[in-house]
Amino acid sequence: IELFKELKKLNIHTAIDSSGCNFNRSPAFRESLDELLALTDLVLLDIKQIDTKKHKKLTGKPNEHILEFAQYLANKNIPVWIRHVLIPGITDIDEDLHRLSDFIDTLPNVEKVEVLPYHELGVYKWENLGLEYPLQGVKPPSEERVKNAEKILFS
Repeated sequence: IELFKELKKLNIHTAIDSSGCNFNRSPAFRESLDELLALTDLVLLDIKQIDTKKHKKLTGKPNEHILEFAQYLANKNIPVWIRHVLIPGITDIDEDLHRLSDFIDTLPNVEKVEVLPYHELGVYKWENLGLEYPLQGVKPPSEERVKNAEKILFS
């Protein structure tokens, strides 16, 4: 909050990159969040998967807090960019993309939707840590699948 106050004094644009994971933690946290959001020009919000069960399988956690946070930001009229990582066979299912598009359409504060094609650039980090990479064998999406997702989400 203090940082954003100083940035605003200097007329510097502020942005938060968040999934809202602590969004419903406590009333005191919500009060601090509201103070921070009053100083925020933009929120970058990743929605990895609209389907709760599929989201939990992908990330280990359900997605309700993300969707609730998105609605909360809409109610506060905080500008949002929605980002969706397109993972072949996991987050590029047309039915899910249509559901995500329908959800985004309910949010009047969304200024931009980005489709971020999955890449393998971080695999080495997992390997260096001695961890099994959960998306082993998954290749980046084809240009055709990226264009398909953009068509669905940008309509």
